[in-house]
Amino acid sequence: MKKLIEIAEKEIGTGEKPLNSNKTKYGKWFGFDGVAWCGMFVSWCYAQAGFPLPKIGFSKGYAGCQTAVAYFKKNNQTTTDPKEGDIVFFDWNADGRYDHTGLFVKWIDENTFESIEGNTAVGNDSNGGNVMVRKRNKKNVIFVNIPV
Repeated sequence: MKKLIEIAEKEIGTGEKPLNSNKTKYGKWFGFDGVAWCGMFVSWCYAQAGFPLPKIGFSKGYAGCQTAVAYFKKNNQTTTDPKEGDIVFFDWNADGRYDHTGLFVKWIDENTFESIEGNTAVGNDSNGGNVMVRKRNKKNVIFVNIPV
């Protein structure tokens, strides 16, 4: 999955145009521009790497975290041992509703990992408008293994 991470890394620093609009090249590609786009970013990265995600609510992958988590659980793709390029979903409030998604990069220590995420920012984890590398805690996350 090195190719997938290399593609995502090249997007670091990409943001919405205009600011605070949710308008991105990922949404345009996906056909659903102007809305929260973290899932569309993940779907775009997989497609660019030559591993398009299945139809998960949309023909090019997923936009909604709830739909995607339900899909991956139904297909027994969750894991506690993520590999580089696997998908991660975040439940910030620990309420069972997943708020955000990104790509797992690597473990930093036993509780902390690095991810590349779209539509995030320091101070606005789920709708921050940028592609960034983030350090995250494994608490209240679901990892999904994508076989390629």
